[in-house]
Amino acid sequence: MINKHLRLMKFVFFAALCLQFVACKNEALPPEPIDPLPSPQQMDWHEMEYYAFVHFNMNTFTDIEWGLGGESPKLFNPTELDVRQWARVAKEAGMKAIILTAKHHDGFCLWPSEFTEHSVKNSPWKNGEGDLIQELADACKEYGLKMGLYLSPWDRNHKDYGRPEYITYYRNQLKELLTNYGDVFELWVDGANGGDGYYGGANETRNVDRTTYYDWETTFALAREYQPRIVAFSDGGPEVRWVGNENGFANATNWAPLRRAEFAPGVADSKQLGTGHEDGTHWVPAECDVSIRPGWYYHKDQDDKVKSLEHLLDIYYKSVGRNANLLLNLPVDRRGLVHENDVKALIELRKTLDETFSTNLAKGKKATSSDDRGSKFKAQNVLDGDKSSYWATKDEVIIGELEIDFGKPIEFNRLVLQEYIQLGQRIKSFEVEALIDGEFHTIATETTIGYKRILRLPDTKTQKLRIKINDAKASPTISNIEVYNAMTEPN
Repeated sequence: MINKHLRLMKFVFFAALCLQFVACKNEALPPEPIDPLPSPQQMDWHEMEYYAFVHFNMNTFTDIEWGLGGESPKLFNPTELDVRQWARVAKEAGMKAIILTAKHHDGFCLWPSEFTEHSVKNSPWKNGEGDLIQELADACKEYGLKMGLYLSPWDRNHKDYGRPEYITYYRNQLKELLTNYGDVFELWVDGANGGDGYYGGANETRNVDRTTYYDWETTFALAREYQPRIVAFSDGGPEVRWVGNENGFANATNWAPLRRAEFAPGVADSKQLGTGHEDGTHWVPAECDVSIRPGWYYHKDQDDKVKSLEHLLDIYYKSVGRNANLLLNLPVDRRGLVHENDVKALIELRKTLDETFSTNLAKGKKATSSDDRGSKFKAQNVLDGDKSSYWATKDEVIIGELEIDFGKPIEFNRLVLQEYIQLGQRIKSFEVEALIDGEFHTIATETTIGYKRILRLPDTKTQKLRIKINDAKASPTISNIEVYNAMTEPN
């Protein structure tokens, strides 16, 4: 009797295993990744979307944009410096981080570097005992922001700039910044390299080979050694690229992949940077840097030239809304504060965006598709609010349709689309159709999507919305669709 019972238990166990095997065999697998792919730290970067650039340094007190390097440290003397105000303003504006000009081209350092006398330790500010990088790190931590640092490769103060010895100096300062102040999410490097300068009193012109002088591969490797989760920005990456202009706009077609070997800091085709490369070899997404004023540094005569709400909204939709991140510069004034006019513009932008994106009209509605690769990748995934789930077609299907039924007519004019980019950027073209008077009408024809695409559409009344994928590198994946009606934005 016992043996019979054991045989029955073995049979049930074996049958359960068989059923599990069959179920697993029938469960569709995810699409094969399409290289290149984002790294985990690049995914973290994508999700930040919008953060502050702060230009505050020697130039603030000399009233110029690029210092020559011979300025006296005694000129640096903010009267009401409050880094916590910067952080509070950034947080209230909806920003996720602050990137600060730790050292600009004039070589003046906002921390008491042991490798130079040209720093805050020889300024009147706090009697030479101040450390602005430490204050920023503390303020960012208090307000839940990340910190990034700009370290200019060009140094018009240092006597050895243009010689091999300067590279050692630069890397020593990089180590100071990346090992003494906690987490740093982004190292920001621009392409201004070489020209006239003070250079320790030489007062001459020094030029360098931008492709070889800095040995960037080694320098960026050191940055990753000191900060494993860091991303480095320059004209062509390695992890984040310049968008190719300083007006804050990415191109409507914007690929995160880039043929990275064709670029270097200061060596770039700006037109290509705005679009990226469909056949890119590396994942190097675009960051849009732009100032809230005409200048990067504070100038009193620009107090009345802060960008309008309409202009800032245009920047937002053409950066965050075009598969890029927005780095909006705040020129901190001579007091050491974000100016009242800048604060007003930032908060007005935040209020308007919050109102626009407060009610997702697609939430809880029904989504269907022309094709999917199984229940795990069904159309309804695009509306579930879960960034880890997504809709995907079968491998052999590179076109497809998603349809959202709102159940009743709604009015809308904003559409948010997101690809599941962990498997690569795939979609090459798509269009949006709305059911109007019983027929579907095309209301937008576009190209790429990427991490996030936000479309400003004409005011439209419809019960059904259709997203048609017309071309893709491989089976398309969509992780999120949101629908909004902007009623308070300026026309």
